[in-house]
Amino acid sequence: MFEYKLFNQLPAWSQVDVLNKNGTILAQRHHKDYTITLFHLNNYFVELWQKHGLEIIGTFHESVNPLTILEPYTESIHLPSAF
Repeated sequence: MFEYKLFNQLPAWSQVDVLNKNGTILAQRHHKDYTITLFHLNNYFVELWQKHGLEIIGTFHESVNPLTILEPYTESIHLPSAF
């Protein structure tokens, strides 16, 4: 389990490795030429921005409202018809 502060102190390549091994992909979207993947890792959200082999990690301050983070992904989240 990675704490928020510890995750932010890791080098970017290590953060990507932690996300791929321990994170849960929640949604994906596109912005300009980037593919942005939203991960849930422990009790926080992390975005992985990818373009032409470049990977950029974006974390959110602990005080950010989760609905604000999820809003850009609402069109790509599909719930079963039972909901």
